[in-house]
Amino acid sequence: MDEMLQGIVKAFPDRLRFTEGDPRGIIRADAPVQGKVAIATGGGSGHLPVFLGYVGKGLVDGCSVGNVFSSPSADTMAQVARQIHGGRGVLFLYGNYFGDKMNFDLAAEILEDEDGIRTLSVRVADDVASAPRDRWESRRGVAGIFFAYKTAGASAERGDDLEQVAEIARRATSRTATMGVALSSCTIPASGKPTFEIGDDEMEIGMGIHGEPGITRTKLMSAGEIAERVVPELIRDLSLAAGDEVAVLVNGSGATPPEELFIMNREVHALLEKEKIRIYRTFVGEYATSLEMAGCSVSLFKLDDELKMLLDAPADTPFLNTFGGV
Repeated sequence: MDEMLQGIVKAFPDRLRFTEGDPRGIIRADAPVQGKVAIATGGGSGHLPVFLGYVGKGLVDGCSVGNVFSSPSADTMAQVARQIHGGRGVLFLYGNYFGDKMNFDLAAEILEDEDGIRTLSVRVADDVASAPRDRWESRRGVAGIFFAYKTAGASAERGDDLEQVAEIARRATSRTATMGVALSSCTIPASGKPTFEIGDDEMEIGMGIHGEPGITRTKLMSAGEIAERVVPELIRDLSLAAGDEVAVLVNGSGATPPEELFIMNREVHALLEKEKIRIYRTFVGEYATSLEMAGCSVSLFKLDDELKMLLDAPADTPFLNTFGGV
């Protein structure tokens, strides 16, 4: 993992750098940006471009990186926050997983006690397969975190205060719904074996990005059949109706060819258009992966006028340009 991080920083030395004294923290090369709310994220490796691929202008300012599928340490999180703090506080914005929550909460205590740095936390929870809408805040965070990064990052760039940036992140999270399908497992390098077993002619609907159980396992479906299973769930979850406006994210899990993602995107668009739901913007590519897992996820982001403006705001992260840009 350390070799991977070194390779990333060497690829983008004018945009990214390590935090001083900790090789598991990566921050914007121009950090800290004075007078701007800083945004810190973090999580386990194995999900590129989540999390460190979102470090850049208009997105997040720094990232703490853990081992594969493991939370970073609280000390690394605190060190990242110290070195991106520009005087207006730090928003911790990350996926809703227990280890990350525990360590980010501890980092917040460290920063307040030792440095006097104020923090707020928003946990992204967009995986509809992991909990019903009335308990959406307990859901897992998956690819829809992209929309929280994009809108909160734009909010921070325009000069909003810490409470305002956190409110935008919460609003984006509450209006995002994601469901994924897995066709194959991934293998954690340390174990050398697949995280779960699945037949060559099978797929699992609703599986999490770490191999968490989904809703059901079934025979392989076509892209159209998958969309017909997933998109209505997302429409119901967000209470979408004719005339509502959404952004669409079709995300590859790590081993799905772009050609297949664009076929899936075609099917998603057809179903939304049938329901007269307006599509404002579309993103197709790898935005949150799970090593070499085959499969994809679909996210819908229910927009309002302010969120549309923030979604359109400039962002600059060379890592994401590799995956289709923002």
